[in-house]
Amino acid sequence: MGMGTTMTMTMRLQFPGVVNHNQTSFLGIPMRLPYEKCPHPSLPTLLFNVQAKAHTRTQDRHARHSRIRKKVEGTPDRPRLCVFRSNKHLYVQVIDDSKLHTLASASTMHKPISEEFHYSSGPTIEVAKRVGEFIAKSCLEKGITKVAFDRGGYPYHGRIEALAASAREHGLQF
Repeated sequence: MGMGTTMTMTMRLQFPGVVNHNQTSFLGIPMRLPYEKCPHPSLPTLLFNVQAKAHTRTQDRHARHSRIRKKVEGTPDRPRLCVFRSNKHLYVQVIDDSKLHTLASASTMHKPISEEFHYSSGPTIEVAKRVGEFIAKSCLEKGITKVAFDRGGYPYHGRIEALAASAREHGLQF
């Protein structure tokens, strides 16, 4: 480029779902955006299509869990009591995050709990109470009395609440 040459640049950003200005609607009418006739043609032309984000419940739970994990960390003095809830089972672990070591665990798949309850549709609140009791006893046997409760992004309601209340009743402090 020479010294006296000027360059005009127009910028057009295209995002998924943005309508092309040459497209027609389903009725055959040309689609025109109100800001296509820009009074200042030298300004960059930007086309945006704002859409709501559609996330699944699992994606929302993972986002909540990552926000919780920024605040809750397991230490040797106060390990993290982590809960995972599936449709069929309930899993609990006591984790020391500094060593990345699981200190104790309990689930509905452990023999004492699975033999006691026979359910087909998934763990109920009674099963969650039994899992909370089991994890509290195993923690107290290993000398763990204080834990940081990590609800795993699930609402503190129902099975999660019953598990936490049962663990508190049987000696865990959090």
